[in-house]
Amino acid sequence: MNELSEQQKQELHKELLDLRDELQKLLADSSDGAQPVSLDEPIGRLSRMDAMQQQSMVQANRRTAKTRLTRIETALRRCANDDYGLCASCEEEIGYARLQAQPETPFCIECQSNKETRSG
Repeated sequence: MNELSEQQKQELHKELLDLRDELQKLLADSSDGAQPVSLDEPIGRLSRMDAMQQQSMVQANRRTAKTRLTRIETALRRCANDDYGLCASCEEEIGYARLQAQPETPFCIECQSNKETRSG
């Protein structure tokens, strides 16, 4: 595979920074919705169930965002160490198109596929 050009690395680094900022903002903005539903609030039974369902969805979204944020921060550290774009498993180059679609990915498409096959 072709090594990433400096321009491609800079574009992907900027994308990682933008994604990190976006996820940090999302987590900050959604912190209120993740709080437990108060049983003392005088709302109807269905409204309380709706609130609990909404809380559950917010918590699931926050878990997903935190996981992605961790992967993005790891990718940013790899940028700083100058090994961004190399597969964490086989150490081959990760394709630019794959990194454009998912800039935080630590694996090339082949290793990711093998990993999913083993765990699936």
